[in-house]
Amino acid sequence: MALSEIDRKLLQRCLNRKPHAWEDFVDRFLGLVVHVVHHTVSSRRIPLGKSDEEDLVADVLLAIVQDDFAILRRFRGECSLATYLTVISRRVAVRELLKKNFRSKQQPSVEHLPDARSHGSASHEQRISDREEVERLMGRLSGSEADVVRMYHLEGKTYREISSAVGIPENSIGPTLTRARSKMRRAAAV
Repeated sequence: MALSEIDRKLLQRCLNRKPHAWEDFVDRFLGLVVHVVHHTVSSRRIPLGKSDEEDLVADVLLAIVQDDFAILRRFRGECSLATYLTVISRRVAVRELLKKNFRSKQQPSVEHLPDARSHGSASHEQRISDREEVERLMGRLSGSEADVVRMYHLEGKTYREISSAVGIPENSIGPTLTRARSKMRRAAAV
């Protein structure tokens, strides 16, 4: 689905800092952000209270306005604004959950291990243990998959940086990470 005319105008009003544009933006997309945050937390089986989920929603909204709406300025209009905001909301929520070191009630999976940038409440020894576990499981991956996992989870690189370093398209990084995580989860379960 392409960018609708209503959303294009709303986006332009926000970027031009027109009066009441941000309020209109929040009115239009707050429900979506709340839903994405709730779904992200639920799918990871992380027990959060209502106030913690509200904090995550606030983190998403802050990320959107940060650096003069940098996230909205990067929007290319190749999909609907709702689709773009869904992806952004999920990424911010996951990043904040990792940063705040929220853990699943289930056995921790590779996807929930803190990345190299995380300095949450986990002890130094726990981060080293988690890192060693990821490195051990990476031994089961092909060369390029292992490189992508290492750069993303252990070095904290962006998709763009990984794409440049490994030489695969930026839009292939997410699917590569998903496949690698699945292989690592299966290896961890053995």
